[in-house]
Amino acid sequence: MKLARYRVGTGPVRLGRVDDGTVTEISGVAGIGSSLREILPRLPELREAIEAAAGDTHPLSEVTLLAPIDDPQKYLGIGMNYKEHAEEARQAGIPIPTSQLWFNKQTSCITGPYAPIEKPIVSDALDYEVELAVVIGRRCRHVGAADARSVIAGYMVANDVSVRDWLQKRSPTFTLGKSFDTHGPLGPWLTTDDEVANPLDLRMTLSVNGETRQDWRTDDMIYDIYEQIAYLSQVMTLMPGDILATGTPAGIGAPTGSWLRVGDVVRAEIDGLGFIENTVVAEPAL
Repeated sequence: MKLARYRVGTGPVRLGRVDDGTVTEISGVAGIGSSLREILPRLPELREAIEAAAGDTHPLSEVTLLAPIDDPQKYLGIGMNYKEHAEEARQAGIPIPTSQLWFNKQTSCITGPYAPIEKPIVSDALDYEVELAVVIGRRCRHVGAADARSVIAGYMVANDVSVRDWLQKRSPTFTLGKSFDTHGPLGPWLTTDDEVANPLDLRMTLSVNGETRQDWRTDDMIYDIYEQIAYLSQVMTLMPGDILATGTPAGIGAPTGSWLRVGDVVRAEIDGLGFIENTVVAEPAL
């Protein structure tokens, strides 16, 4: 299934099932509200009712799609998880890690799949990173890599927007440079795990103003998504709705100083998951 959060006009947030260019409201299904995160642990038991739901249907062009998960307990990202990207990061002055390198993206950065990205007042070093986002489906701890797929609810397209001079030069951790408001576009919907034959072999692309900047496959991860879940769950309980941004391939703007500018249109796409597209705007003056 493909599940979305959306609005019709200025109306309330709804949950819907996406089918062939339309979205059908599923709020009439007992136990479903407006938070996709809250129903993730019950998706198996709700599936039949969701698939049969026949609420209001709208073309996708007539609704505003929102971030599928807007209220995760955690939004974590792994750094330098593709070989060539690790090398280009090294050239930008960031040492190549010898183990999995995780950072927080504060959840206040999350925005919709077609919402604007703000260029910060305090930086010109605005960069992009297409990533496969994994959404955890049930509470779990100490998950082995062989069992990790069983805790995945589904996948989204992510752009891990990054403010490079706030990563390590202005802060000793990545968190600040990864957490500016609007720098976490996600979507366009949650594609459930059963719809993806092999998440370790998906093509992912990113373009700026129609020019391809990144074009890679998820099979080139240094640590695959199952190893990532196993690693993290040794440390912390992963909760339904937690988001893992699983790394970006080569082609980021940092090595050449190809920073995003106001007016740029950034499109990130992953096979079978759809695309997100965001226009860069100036951060409003205070």
